[in-house]
Amino acid sequence: MLKSARKKEKDPEGRMPLAEHLRELRNRLAKGMLAITIVSIAAAYYSEELMKFLASPVPRCPDGGLESKGGECAVVAYTDLLSPFTTTVKVSVMAGIIIASPVWLYQLWAFIAPGLHKSERKYTYAFVSAAVPLFAGGALLAYVILPISVRVLLGITPDGSANILPMDKILDFTVRMILIFGAAFELPLILIMMNLTGMVTGRRMAGWWRGVVMGVFIFGAVATPTTDPFGMMALAGPIVVLYFIAVAFSIVNDKRRARKNPDAELDDDEASDLDLTPEPIDQVEGVRPPRALPEQAGSGRSDQRVNGFDDVT
Repeated sequence: MLKSARKKEKDPEGRMPLAEHLRELRNRLAKGMLAITIVSIAAAYYSEELMKFLASPVPRCPDGGLESKGGECAVVAYTDLLSPFTTTVKVSVMAGIIIASPVWLYQLWAFIAPGLHKSERKYTYAFVSAAVPLFAGGALLAYVILPISVRVLLGITPDGSANILPMDKILDFTVRMILIFGAAFELPLILIMMNLTGMVTGRRMAGWWRGVVMGVFIFGAVATPTTDPFGMMALAGPIVVLYFIAVAFSIVNDKRRARKNPDAELDDDEASDLDLTPEPIDQVEGVRPPRALPEQAGSGRSDQRVNGFDDVT
């Protein structure tokens, strides 16, 4: 009944009215929020295990003691009365958003897809298929180097001092590192999509390599909180490698495009080469001369004149 009602509300050209678009958006948002809520409630039951997993990069002091050297371990604590509750809610909601992402991403795609062309859908499928493993690879790399980063930061603590780290601060630090690494790994994919849409050529991207490498290393030094070069290299190195892979892909794609269309790499204000070679002309076809005026046509047309004119006008 709902599908038939929607079909009746469409105009003759097949377009939905604005009210129907808003109703569909409301329904899809409600489905996505419902999925996030259900998963978040289920994740709250395992919140303790999730917090231990996210805080595992921090080396714990044995038996919660504070007498060990501060540079070797830390005590994870809750600093106020509401911290256990707010931290549990934060972890549960974050887990709900991540685990329920297939549901709300599908709802978002189902709302957008009908307005896309076939070629745009193809690019979108390719982008999502590559973006998910790239983000997951960046997040995994961040989680691998987190223990090293934490030990380096704790090593700055003077002897005789203890580190008491709030649990919510540890979770924020872990999530921020995962998001930074995951988002940074998407840069080469964005460059490839820009090349596929014709916004930038592979040759121009190759000319940026000095600035890109310098910018990536500066970004790695700022994004990673450690003072040692290991964290910066762990983030910048894979991004640089992925960047050159994107450049190589773009150059190959440009060559393929040039074989199909020699003018594909020209700028909008650049003229293409014209073939000015003269082509052979076919044999000239004879053209019959126009009929003479009535007074010049002779006696053969005199019988067609009406009142001194050669037609009824």
